Amino acid sequence: MAPGESCCRICSRGLYSCHWNHPSEKKQRFAYCWFSILTLVTLLTLCWMYICLVTFNDREDVNWKGFVELKLWVNWFMVFIIISAVINIYCVLLLLFALFQVVLREPLDLHCLHKIFLFLGVLFITAGVTGMSLKWKTEWPTVLLSLQATAPFLQMGGVVALTLLSWLVFKGFHRATRAVSKVLIMVVFVLVSVAIFLSPLLITSPCLLEADELLSKPALIGHRGSPMLAPENTMMSFERSVGCNVTAFETDVQLSKDRVPFLMHDHHHEFLRRTTDVKDKFPGLEFNHSTNLSWAELESLNAGTWFLQSDPFYSVSKLSEEERREAQNQSIPSLVQLLDLAKQHHTSLIFDLKNEDNQDVDITVSTILTSGIPQNLILWLPGTKRRDVMEAAPGFRQVYNNVSIMDTYGGHHLNVKYSSLSATEIRELRSRNVSVNLWVVNERWLFSLLWCSGASSVTTNACHLLQDMTQPHWTLGSNLYRMIWITVNLMSLLIMFGLFILQRNSGSFSHSKEKGKHVHRFSTWNQREMSPFLPSE
Repeated sequence: MAPGESCCRICSRGLYSCHWNHPSEKKQRFAYCWFSILTLVTLLTLCWMYICLVTFNDREDVNWKGFVELKLWVNWFMVFIIISAVINIYCVLLLLFALFQVVLREPLDLHCLHKIFLFLGVLFITAGVTGMSLKWKTEWPTVLLSLQATAPFLQMGGVVALTLLSWLVFKGFHRATRAVSKVLIMVVFVLVSVAIFLSPLLITSPCLLEADELLSKPALIGHRGSPMLAPENTMMSFERSVGCNVTAFETDVQLSKDRVPFLMHDHHHEFLRRTTDVKDKFPGLEFNHSTNLSWAELESLNAGTWFLQSDPFYSVSKLSEEERREAQNQSIPSLVQLLDLAKQHHTSLIFDLKNEDNQDVDITVSTILTSGIPQNLILWLPGTKRRDVMEAAPGFRQVYNNVSIMDTYGGHHLNVKYSSLSATEIRELRSRNVSVNLWVVNERWLFSLLWCSGASSVTTNACHLLQDMTQPHWTLGSNLYRMIWITVNLMSLLIMFGLFILQRNSGSFSHSKEKGKHVHRFSTWNQREMSPFLPSE
């Protein structure tokens, strides 16, 4: 430690390099390479964190895949996102320490332990991207879709970051002694600046529209009821969704051993394990299919305890004691029970039929017709025996999961994943008087984007969060947005020009001062060395 050094310099050097003394010249030569690597890794972690946040809408897909593979229901996505956040925060803090070192004119000597952690971070992100590409590739369209909601603001943030960092770039430019280095620094900086400044020319978003072009708010369909407020596919869940003013219930129908239609999503090997106490109730019984158990046996199962124990949406703490007791006592409902609730509140019903064989279709249609519910409240989604169903129940509204099949039948109701259609395609379908329902939409930013796109309705787990939205998060007229980004770019250019001139003048002053020191030292040395040869007075 050099005498007179401030604690600030010592602490900064210690946290970044884990050394309290100045490093050797050899180490300093490699330090700038590691600074560049640190910057790139930090940008990589920021991009990965962005991907994690925008795919948070579909987190249950990851948890479901984990449950299918490991037979253990854990919030795997949350575990993954916490690790990603820790890596991201670590890299950002390390980069801030590096910039602090530059400001203090301290040497950049990254400790080997930090290098190992950076390597592990890159390894983790690489594994995440690879896993997502292999097992969850349907989420990449979601990432691209999210840019329609965030790109205008990311561009402005990029301009601000570029402006703030420009002083470091200009300092390096003026300090560079070789012409090649100066040219390289400036060419890279100009290319990056042009890319950021002109990126709005490539930005498209359905929310770049005038206020009078915005269509009405999409209707809400309760996905298995309101599963953030109550155990999914239980009467409590559907009753909670009624309080959200949903226009339809979405559920899943299976048939028991004695051919009673009931509500349950999981089937085959996962049947009943996740959402009931079937393993405790029937420890020695096979339950890989709905026909393994009678309706009496199914009705005896508890379908609420798992919700309180696993807390899949971290919402149990918001429930009152009375609501927890109600959730604790939930059982598997029959289709008839849900039909009665839908009829009572004049709410539509849309469902998947898990086993679409001919007998299941016939029994399900018969159950619906016998219940006395108005046929126009039924949104019929199963594709098996569709023409027979249309003849038996002409009042059912036929819903399709494919545009070409819908056109073949001359239908007007489409039900697809939210990333399947572009905003242009949605608006074109709406112009043809086609009702477009998109599933599953839980996040406000995504709901806002689909609202701007013109969706008729969305299926959601979060009806209680979306019901209070009175407008999208943002809308901007194209001309107004163009004025904003041009103004921001011009302000940034003016500030950077000022910083460039300031750095040049500062560099010239420092150079003159340094040169004056050298001249003074040379003069003193010359006078001292020549004094014996000068005549004495």
